[in-house]
Amino acid sequence: MPVSIHLLGIDRLTVQERSDLIGKIWDRLPDSVDRAELPEWHMAEIARRCADAVARPGLGKPWREVLGSL
Repeated sequence: MPVSIHLLGIDRLTVQERSDLIGKIWDRLPDSVDRAELPEWHMAEIARRCADAVARPGLGKPWREVLGSL
């Protein structure tokens, strides 16, 4: 049976509860993943973003710089 936000009751959570849940899920992601576990569209999106970064250098900011401004 596919997992859905309705089946899990996520649609009934408050915004704060959803945000907390996202953090809990994020914290439990493994440090590395076998490429075979990733959907092909993830790999296509990564390739698209890499190509965009190469085509438009200097447009983005390093993550450390962004985090430093927060």
